[in-house]
Amino acid sequence: MTRPYVICHMMSPLDGRLIVNDWAEATGHSIDELVNVYDYLHEKIGADAWLSGRATGEEFADAVDQPYETTGIAERPVHIADPDANEFAVIVDKDGRLRWDKGDIEGAHVVVLTARDVDDVYLAGLMQAGVSYIVSQAVAVDLKNALDVLGEQFGVKRLMLEGGAQTNGHFLNAGLVDEISVVVFPAIGGKSNSPAIFEGGDDGLADKVRLTLLSVEPARLGSVHLRYRVDRP
Repeated sequence: MTRPYVICHMMSPLDGRLIVNDWAEATGHSIDELVNVYDYLHEKIGADAWLSGRATGEEFADAVDQPYETTGIAERPVHIADPDANEFAVIVDKDGRLRWDKGDIEGAHVVVLTARDVDDVYLAGLMQAGVSYIVSQAVAVDLKNALDVLGEQFGVKRLMLEGGAQTNGHFLNAGLVDEISVVVFPAIGGKSNSPAIFEGGDDGLADKVRLTLLSVEPARLGSVHLRYRVDRP
């Protein structure tokens, strides 16, 4: 199978902190202004899908931990609700905690990546809501298989990974990121125990990733846009 080209696109201050609320004030600009710069570069790079983890997905879902009340047999392992979709919002939700009552996020068709133990009631609810899904054959989401399915069955060619620290770390650890794009703003968060934009657990990622600089460009509000090719050691 042919998986999509994956670009991890993130924004951070000089010290790499993830939580924008913790450092945005240091720039002298609002969070909305910073996000506008980030989104502009997202559109400039271009992709036909974006992916985030469950925590980010909560910002868009209709409910959290409120089960569907549905019946019927659910398709496994893949359900394609909209065969004509050409833009996708991919949400990793291993346990099926997010409820979706419609099949798109601002026009991007929702595809949920979930795991083997999710029940048929949840999957039937996604089908009823017009949401697509890919069920992994393991207790965790099989990211490599999910990307293969997105490429082969959904036609995704370029995917923008915009996850949290752990989601980004999982993709890097699995060797599934082709490029990293970071918008670095002139700020320092400095808050202790605040997550970085990449987290690799106790083992870290130092022996998993090698980066080659592709480009450096100044961007708005004093930021710098860095792009790196990702290689395995």
